[in-house]
Amino acid sequence: MPSIGLYVFERDCRVDDNSTLSLLACQVDYLICLYCVEPMDKFAKNFSQTTASSAQRGYIKQTLLQLHQRLVGFGQHLMVVEANINPLIAELIVRYQITHIAYSRYAGSYEQSAWKSLKQQYPAITFVSTVTNNLFEQWQLPFEIEKLPESFTAFRKVTETIKVNKPYTNIKGLPPSPLNLIFTLPEQIAEANNPFFSGGELNAQLHLNEYFSTQAASHYKETRNALQGRYFSTLFSPYLAHGALSPRQVMQSLNEYEEAHGANESSYWIYFELLWREYFYWYGRKHQERLFFLSGIGKNTPLFDFCPTRFAAWCSGNTRFSLVNALMHQLNQSGWMSNRGRQIVASCLVNELGIDWRYGAAYFEQRLIDYDVSSNWGNWQYIAGVGADPRGGRHFNIDKQTQMYDPKGEFISRWISLALAE
Repeated sequence: MPSIGLYVFERDCRVDDNSTLSLLACQVDYLICLYCVEPMDKFAKNFSQTTASSAQRGYIKQTLLQLHQRLVGFGQHLMVVEANINPLIAELIVRYQITHIAYSRYAGSYEQSAWKSLKQQYPAITFVSTVTNNLFEQWQLPFEIEKLPESFTAFRKVTETIKVNKPYTNIKGLPPSPLNLIFTLPEQIAEANNPFFSGGELNAQLHLNEYFSTQAASHYKETRNALQGRYFSTLFSPYLAHGALSPRQVMQSLNEYEEAHGANESSYWIYFELLWREYFYWYGRKHQERLFFLSGIGKNTPLFDFCPTRFAAWCSGNTRFSLVNALMHQLNQSGWMSNRGRQIVASCLVNELGIDWRYGAAYFEQRLIDYDVSSNWGNWQYIAGVGADPRGGRHFNIDKQTQMYDPKGEFISRWISLALAE
């Protein structure tokens, strides 16, 4: 009997530097490549008040189109199905007599629980998994996950000298698909659009090369807190979040840039930000469901409430703060917001409006094109004072932030005008 593998793409939508895909390809005669789109009603629970935005779904569409394009180059095909993942995989196992299943290990407790359940349900199937979106392998860490340092600074001090491995050897070929399918996208994805950002592995490589062909990396630390501008941000995060780009690929390009142009504090700061991302990955692996607790990873429950009117005003960009409004319009239309912007609007929700921080985190989940469960919920905990911040949260003076980062009102004017033009 031939061996038939099922590769489940999730947050690893690329072919290059994909160790899990490469390992599976060596073990099976035939290969089915799957991407599961969660039904829109998944947001009708917990703290969510709406569904995924068109900008977010449009970015996923672009990512999947380019993933399919890459797979076609290897004689493969991407199957995209809208369904709950566990019942779908169970159906495919029976229908196609799957013998091997591969996936990339993700920090989310929901995803880990789903895969654990499948392994228990199908002990005869060979499951293959590796970490594909990290700087470090678990064995490289100088501590057990349960003993993850309580602050980022402590984590950085013991990890920043660890050697980051080079990207995994690129795949030379893939087994053929046993299916003869026409590539289609579910309606909720096919009809969405994001005119501001283009996703996908090919676009990720183009952007990576373009960014490091400039001198922006040598000035990154001075520009990273800006709200807008050309190359003020690396804009790697959307590609990293969907796995169209790996952090090891970024590090390789950064190292090559520093060899050619010299290293300085700004170029180091790009690695610094990758370390923050890495810290939150292991933070999510350690704390699991505590990412979603009101008290976060602490023992004290903060005094937040939920006011639908105030929350709706925040979501729609209709607060008394012009900068917050502009930032929320940017998020709603483009699916992205600068790091400084995220801190400002999160501080507004928590400190000015007094709303349970988890509603803001869930709203970001439905809007951000670079949504990552650990980074998103971990950063919200940080602002709310229930996470890995030894200073107990962050409270930003919004008027001061406006004067510092938009003194001429150019950012506010742009996004308020775009919102009114809709």
